[in-house]
Amino acid sequence: MKFLQKLGKSLMLPVACLPLCGLLMGIGYLLCPATMQGGEITGVVPLIGLFLVKAGGALIDNMALLFVIGVGVGMSEDNDGTGGVAALASWLMMTTLLSTSFVTTIMPSIAENENSVIAFNKIANPFIGILAGIIGATCYNKFKNTKLPDWLSFFSGKRCVAIVAGVVSILVSVVLLFVWPLIFGGLISLGQAIAGMGAVGAGIYAFLNRLLIPTGLHHALNNVFWFDTIGLGDLGHFWAGETSADVTWDLGMYMSGFFPCMMFGIPGAALAMIHCAKSNKKKVAIGLVASAALCSFVCGVTEPFEFGFMFLAPGLYLIYAALYGIFTVITVLVGFRAGFCFSAGATDLLFSASLPAAQNTWMIIPLGIAAFIVFYVVFRFAITKFDLKTPGREDDDEEEEKKAVLSNDNYTEVASVILEGIGGKDNVTSIDNCITRLRLEIKDYTLVDEKKIKSAGVSGVVRPGKNSVQVVVGTKVQFVADEFKKLCK
Repeated sequence: MKFLQKLGKSLMLPVACLPLCGLLMGIGYLLCPATMQGGEITGVVPLIGLFLVKAGGALIDNMALLFVIGVGVGMSEDNDGTGGVAALASWLMMTTLLSTSFVTTIMPSIAENENSVIAFNKIANPFIGILAGIIGATCYNKFKNTKLPDWLSFFSGKRCVAIVAGVVSILVSVVLLFVWPLIFGGLISLGQAIAGMGAVGAGIYAFLNRLLIPTGLHHALNNVFWFDTIGLGDLGHFWAGETSADVTWDLGMYMSGFFPCMMFGIPGAALAMIHCAKSNKKKVAIGLVASAALCSFVCGVTEPFEFGFMFLAPGLYLIYAALYGIFTVITVLVGFRAGFCFSAGATDLLFSASLPAAQNTWMIIPLGIAAFIVFYVVFRFAITKFDLKTPGREDDDEEEEKKAVLSNDNYTEVASVILEGIGGKDNVTSIDNCITRLRLEIKDYTLVDEKKIKSAGVSGVVRPGKNSVQVVVGTKVQFVADEFKKLCK
């Protein structure tokens, strides 16, 4: 759980880049419908819209790459940029070795399997980006102090981190070469199995679609239901101007349920998170989830909201996915039909409402109100009942610690006393810090002298585990941490 929470926090920086891009794309689609519906783009206003769509898409389309750098740096000790470079090396290695053109060259039989080709076409996804970030950060944490023989000394220390990450990525790529198409193909088979289950099948699909977002494997199911992999193609037929009479299923049933959830459910869940945030962190929570909710409402870009809490509270994310399934079943049964080219936001609803397959689009109002209330109530209950660490409820950096004042501004002296109290540099295995605490991992807890550490003028000492010591320094902790690291070299 600690690993997932650290991963969640490391995703906050790249996720914070996404809401603005989503809003730019939403405005752009409104100004230039041709970017969504097709057709010639002429005139100043449509060109401005096209410009905004491309500007927003620059980051939305490369979200996985943002995760590579964010996780690589965020999960590295000291948040060192070397971890980001190693993560980028890992990403480039894996996406190259697992690209469709390369895998079909070394294994021509893959080209004969349509599902495998689709799988490798989708390899540059957020899951691979997060995996590359974890590889880069882990390699940095493990090998940043590696000492090589003199004739290889140039590659000692941080210089060897990206090299090790590359080697690890080769091994991971070999595993994924065989595992990825099997998982992808299995999900396609699952999609085929539930395609004939009517409203319940649509609900199961929506649930799995959201549940698989972190892995990128939702593309496997999307190819079954939205595109013509097995003869369905809900999205293509909807936007081609056809109706349910032209196909063998209720056209739009695999898209409609996403609208009330993305347009109204996410804002309801976001409001619950804001209300549940600690009083000193409400502004931070508002800045993150409110903008993400607006982004979701306008154009259906949900990742800024989802990646903001899925790793901090995975149980809540499971509930979130289940709500999609429930509302999809409801929308199919009540006859609401709408479609999307991009995602289930207000922009796509507006453009799809005039298509022949669209039905009862006015029902987005009662469905949306219901989704807002249900998402709000469920999220607020779950967060408070189980004390979930959603944005604004994290344990780190309490307000009183931020107000702590270090009694000695000689940071070298403070670090020296702490080091002595911790048992010397030979007893230290890891050094890190948050906004207010110096976080240390140690070998022998019996060597720790809390009284000695407190004599350095710090505000307190916390022992969260047998081999963990946290020294509450206050907002000047970075200066103390820097000196502490120098003394430990």
